Amino acid sequence: MLTAAGMWCVSLFTPSLVLPEVVRLGIAGALLVAGVGISVAGVKSFRLAKTTVNPTRPGSASTLVTSGIYRFTRNPMYLGFLLALLGWAVFLSSPQGFAGALIFVLYMNRFQIKPEEMAMSSMFGEKYERYKIEVRRWL
Repeated sequence: MLTAAGMWCVSLFTPSLVLPEVVRLGIAGALLVAGVGISVAGVKSFRLAKTTVNPTRPGSASTLVTSGIYRFTRNPMYLGFLLALLGWAVFLSSPQGFAGALIFVLYMNRFQIKPEEMAMSSMFGEKYERYKIEVRRWL
């Protein structure tokens, strides 16, 4: 939400990209729908595996989920948020707003995903290390 708010603020003070409204709304909507769908698929896979969805407590995970959407990305919920942010940048018609999506990725990689990966490595060992080799972090 903070990233999206920052993107909005940037869009107020920078030049807009001129796109036909139907194109802008279509692309923004498609990215939003894809993002929400991917995030929901990630949550659903965690719920089916009866493990935590809470990203602030990776150590409380009870199962390594590698099925469903997790066959294609190790972080579908974050990928979904990224797609939603990209859709927001398109909706705002803000080329500079795309920097917010980049900042989100850099922040998540450093402060959320790396600690999660360390916790998962210590909990699931070689199984998680093989999974990391087989499935990319984002896409």
